[in-house]
Amino acid sequence: MALKSTPVLFGLLTRLSRRTFSTSKALASKPVTVRDALNQALDEEMARDETVFLLGEEVAQYDGAYKVSRGLWKKYGDKRVIDTPITEAGFAGIAVGAAFAGLKPVCEFMTFNFSMQAIDHVINSAAKTFYMSAGAVPVPVVFRGPNGAAAGVAAQHSQCFGAWYSHCPGLKVLMPYSSEDAKGLLKAAIRDPDPVVFLEDEILYGVPFAMSDEALADDFVLPIGKAKVEREGQHITVVCAGKATDTALQAANELAGEGIECEVINLRSLRPLDFDTIARSVAKTHHIVTVEQGWPQSGIGAEICARVMESPSFFELDAPAWRVSGADVPMPYARSLETLALPRPPDVAAAVRAVLANRQVDDDDTHPQEQLHL
Repeated sequence: MALKSTPVLFGLLTRLSRRTFSTSKALASKPVTVRDALNQALDEEMARDETVFLLGEEVAQYDGAYKVSRGLWKKYGDKRVIDTPITEAGFAGIAVGAAFAGLKPVCEFMTFNFSMQAIDHVINSAAKTFYMSAGAVPVPVVFRGPNGAAAGVAAQHSQCFGAWYSHCPGLKVLMPYSSEDAKGLLKAAIRDPDPVVFLEDEILYGVPFAMSDEALADDFVLPIGKAKVEREGQHITVVCAGKATDTALQAANELAGEGIECEVINLRSLRPLDFDTIARSVAKTHHIVTVEQGWPQSGIGAEICARVMESPSFFELDAPAWRVSGADVPMPYARSLETLALPRPPDVAAAVRAVLANRQVDDDDTHPQEQLHL
């Protein structure tokens, strides 16, 4: 039986601090928070390329709502770190226009929920202009900020936009998990000639992850469109991204005590999606579960399951593909309900056991079955 989770935020930080994280080298040199890794990436890219600038609400004199841009205004000044009014449609439009003109703006949304105010610029201007101009007008803009559930901020501040934006051709969509992900992927996003939606996680900002000497170097960049196998295993493939990666890894640790070895794949990139890594893993394990914090319908897990069904990977499966997702409801404000609306390690563990046994998940296995979706 899966253990009950501790209160959301403190439990998360405690579990994260206990766990050993995978890095690009076996020996890590120092722990770095996700917040500081993002700050390093911005600082290094602004120092490297004078066309890179940051704009958004409170990013300059206040050092950012989440302190991701700490110290950058003092270092680079008003022309490259720009405080904007509270008008997402306005400053997102400025960012896209600046990209049209050859600059490399990094546009921060205080939360991606507010990007809905600017979605016309993101989709119709940023994502489509390179195609509509027959390749004459590249749009090297990055839209970044916290995405998905935080804690106690209710329905209008808790949506995951991974599926929303990865639906749109012309955008690249990244969802980092660790500090290494955050730094390497943000630097790649800033250098990329296409518009990139960069989905961070507020809960992970203050979490330290070990970073290798390679990852701490100024020239460290991760490739866009390449997943990372966070944990190797031979019994079942668990595919996830962002905060869901921690949920999957916790479940994998629990299941390892039962002799079940999960191969946990951190997607890193939602579009382009590294299906080759998923397919290789499924060919080895013959089972797959996807984990995401977003809603189930038309979600990332649904896309992965569809690709498995439409490819030779289908013939590798010994049981149906399963999804573990957020509940199909607006995010509740009450903490007890908020906890139930998000996937937890016991939910993932129950899904894994059910897939390996090729049976339905029982109510005794986990909390209400609406959390799991075939």
